[in-house]
Amino acid sequence: MNTLALDIGGANLKLAHSKGFTTHWPFPLWQRHEELADTLTRLLATAPAADQLAVTMTGELADCFSTKAEGVTAILDAVKMAAGAIDIVVYLCDGRLVSVSQACQQPLLAAASNWHVLASYTARFTKEHSALLLDLGSTTCDIIPLVNGSIQTVGLTDPERLASSELVYTGVERSPVCAVVRRLPWRGEPCQVAQEVFATTVDAYLILEDLPADDNDLHTADGRPRTKAFAQARLARTVCADSSFFSSADAQHAALAIREAQLEHLQAAVETVLRTMETSPQTILLSGRGEFLLRQLVDLLDFKPDIVSLADRLGPEVSNSACAYALAQIALERSVL
Repeated sequence: MNTLALDIGGANLKLAHSKGFTTHWPFPLWQRHEELADTLTRLLATAPAADQLAVTMTGELADCFSTKAEGVTAILDAVKMAAGAIDIVVYLCDGRLVSVSQACQQPLLAAASNWHVLASYTARFTKEHSALLLDLGSTTCDIIPLVNGSIQTVGLTDPERLASSELVYTGVERSPVCAVVRRLPWRGEPCQVAQEVFATTVDAYLILEDLPADDNDLHTADGRPRTKAFAQARLARTVCADSSFFSSADAQHAALAIREAQLEHLQAAVETVLRTMETSPQTILLSGRGEFLLRQLVDLLDFKPDIVSLADRLGPEVSNSACAYALAQIALERSVL
C-alpha cells in the first residue's frame, strides 16, 4: 500500500509520498482557483504511483471564496477531478480521515486541518513528556502544545487559534514588511514605513542570507526575481526610497530590524502558549521553512529544552512539506491497520 498526500494552501501546493518523495509548487489560489484541478493533475503526475490520496488544506481561507464551506467544496471538487480513479480521504482537524462527501458535510472541520495532522505525527517523538511543536512556514507559525503524546491546544479553528496565540499569522517569506514593523532604520535614524506591500519578509532573509536566492522565482512583492539586489530595492521602497539612495548597509540594518520584530512577535506568542501548560516543555520540535528563525527564538526562552529538528531528522525538503509528509504517513498507517 502506498499513499500520496496533498497539503493545499492559499499560496503553495505541497505533495508527499509515503515512501519519502516530496515536492511543492507555488500556486496563488486566490488568483487562479479555476486552474486548481489542472495544476493538481500536473502535480500528481510528478509523484510515484499510489493507492490512496489523502488531503489536508488551508486554502479555503482564500478570498476568492465567499465562505470557508464554499472553499472546502471547491478544493475537494478540484482534487476529485485531478485524482481520477484513486481513492481519496480527507483529514479533519479532530483527527479523523473521512470521505470527500463527509468532509463537505463538515467543512469547518476540514478547513485548516494541516496543523493538526503535523502535531499528530510529531507527537510520537515525545510520548513520555510535554513538548511544544513550532512550525514556521512562508506565511504562518503554529505553536502547538503536546502532553504525553496528545495535542493539548486551546483552539481548534483558525479564529480560536489566533485568539489563543497558537496560530501566528507571520512567516519568513510572504508577510508584508509593513505588517511586521512600523519603522525601519534609514541613515541611522528610524523612518516610518509606507503601508504598501512593497516588500515581504523574504527580502529581509535574502539580505541576511538565511534564505537562498533564486533568479527564476518571481513570487515576490514586485514580481521581480528573488535575489539580494532586488530585495534591497524592494526594502528601499518601504521607506519610499530607491536603491540609488538606500545602501547595502541600510538594507542590512532594515533586515535586522525586521528579524528582531518577528522574533519579538513570535516570542510573545510562545510565552502566551507556555502559560497554558502545567510545566515547561522538555522538548521543542522545529519544522518548516523558517526553522533557522525558530532556533534563534528558542535561544530567547528562559529555559533550555531538548531540540528535535524535523529538517535534521527527516531532511530539509521533507521538513518544508512537513504537513503533507505527516499526512502521507498517518494515512498509510491507518490503511494498513
